[in-house]
Amino acid sequence: MNYSEESLKKHAEWRGKIEVISRVSVNSREDLSLAYTPGVARPCKEIQKNPELSFSLTRRWNTVPVVTDGTAVLGLGDIGPEAGMPVMEGKCALFKSFGNVDAIPLCIRSKDVDQIVETIKLLQGSFGGINLEDISAPRCFEIEQRLKKELEIPVFHDDQHGTAVVSAAALINATKLVGKKIEDLRVAVNGAGAAGVAIAKFFLQLGVSDLVLCDSKGIICEGDPRLNAPKQEVAKLTNKRKLTGKLDVAMKDADVFVGVSVANCVTKEMIQSMNKDAIVFTCANPVPEIPRQDAFDAGAAIVGTGSSENPNQINNVLVFPGLFRGALDVRARDINFDMMLGAAKAIAATVGDELCPEKILPFAWEMKSHEAVAKAVAEEAIRTGVARV
Repeated sequence: MNYSEESLKKHAEWRGKIEVISRVSVNSREDLSLAYTPGVARPCKEIQKNPELSFSLTRRWNTVPVVTDGTAVLGLGDIGPEAGMPVMEGKCALFKSFGNVDAIPLCIRSKDVDQIVETIKLLQGSFGGINLEDISAPRCFEIEQRLKKELEIPVFHDDQHGTAVVSAAALINATKLVGKKIEDLRVAVNGAGAAGVAIAKFFLQLGVSDLVLCDSKGIICEGDPRLNAPKQEVAKLTNKRKLTGKLDVAMKDADVFVGVSVANCVTKEMIQSMNKDAIVFTCANPVPEIPRQDAFDAGAAIVGTGSSENPNQINNVLVFPGLFRGALDVRARDINFDMMLGAAKAIAATVGDELCPEKILPFAWEMKSHEAVAKAVAEEAIRTGVARV
């Protein structure tokens, strides 16, 4: 199938991938009087006295916006908010299918951090949580950090933390198969945008002690004046061996390579320079950092990619539906590291006895995985004191 041509035809046929469906009947005078005026005045007055009741008397408790400014849409880059709508609608469909979360696309026609933050702040009374999507770095870091401080509901940037969580789940299972301990790994990450920085930080919190992060110029080193603020921050945490040079230097003697960068930037020679039983995650889309078979031919023991056409797809669809389901169910006021770590462990554990080099992650359509994530996230929210119910 030519997915590009067929998808265009289907989008013209669908005219949108989501819709609003009423949860109540309005077929009689009684129905109208209860759902609308005059009866609706009573819940309005109760919420006026206690705004927290908006979570129990309206659908706010289960509603999340998928917010973008259209500046980093998939592998398409800055295509604008309207052009990003098909992706946001698709995300909303996944929220509903795998987490029963009511999600709506919110595509903001601004690249101004203050305007975006203020827009979301003004709208927060309609939602139970906020999902940020496809906002370019480094603005995405500032937007998320400010919203987490200023909002009363949880904020989650999926490109950062969703990717980090699913990558961590893949790493947990891959290390089981090759018999290596996470704390003993040497890890090279290529790509220092939203996903790469988040993966680096998450892996360090997971227990990795030796991690080198590269951007398009090479290895990120502390003190490099060209680095923006997020890169300067992560530079202080990484590259403990003080390496300098390009990606090939970072990958030499590494146990793990994670690519969230660009197509064909890794060679067979780079894979061959890695340690025995190398773990290789090539997540660039639609073309990976190195073809899957080339990585195997060069000696990789386990290969994961960002493509649904291959085994071991490392895709954050395994994360966000269940994560928000769990957070919304306990009315969490934040999504913290422990909740995300619980999600990663739940995803990894779902594979169970099926764990093998060709299956280190569950398939996206396996509902048991999403249910396990929701349960783990809710439990961690309660344990860490961010749950409100």
